[in-house]
Amino acid sequence: MKTQINIKSILVHTICVAGTMFFASSCSENKTTDSMEVAEEENVSRLTNDDETIVVIDNDNGVKFLMAAAEMQLEEISLGKLAQQKGTTPHVKELGKMMEVDHTKTLAELNTLAQSKSVAIPATATEDSMETQKDLMEKEGNDFGKAYSDMMVEHHEDAIELFEKAATDSEDAEIKAWAAEKLPTMRTHLEHAKACKAECDKL
Repeated sequence: MKTQINIKSILVHTICVAGTMFFASSCSENKTTDSMEVAEEENVSRLTNDDETIVVIDNDNGVKFLMAAAEMQLEEISLGKLAQQKGTTPHVKELGKMMEVDHTKTLAELNTLAQSKSVAIPATATEDSMETQKDLMEKEGNDFGKAYSDMMVEHHEDAIELFEKAATDSEDAEIKAWAAEKLPTMRTHLEHAKACKAECDKL
């Protein structure tokens, strides 16, 4: 994950710089710090903290993949808990329980992998994820079930695409292997989400 490279290959974004490489707690007084931005800033700050090697933030070395994957796990865990609370049918509650349990396990694995690569990942739900949960909380009854199962189908289709890309294109052997290892579970989740959606659509 840490490799010696030319400075020109570094892609740095979403940071506030003030003289030295110290980061302000927020880019503006009125903006809440997003957990994804915090992780990005921690990763970028390491560019100056290692005299021999630097962490590169790009699409090839796995940093962005690890960050995006963490955001996905956190979101599915929180939405899974919500489905168990607000779901009115067994299939919705069972899908929510599966998502909470399996994605909690995946997040733990991901945390270990990210730490071994000295990569910071989001530790809490991002602003986008919280907005998604807020929208879903407004649904009731079978409307909630339909919205949740639709969301799970869409999310897992996106996740499979992301993990397939990492499993094929990642330059890091460990990340590549881990992404490939998680794909069967994601495909199983997608099938369960589709089945749940079909049940909800009958009502």
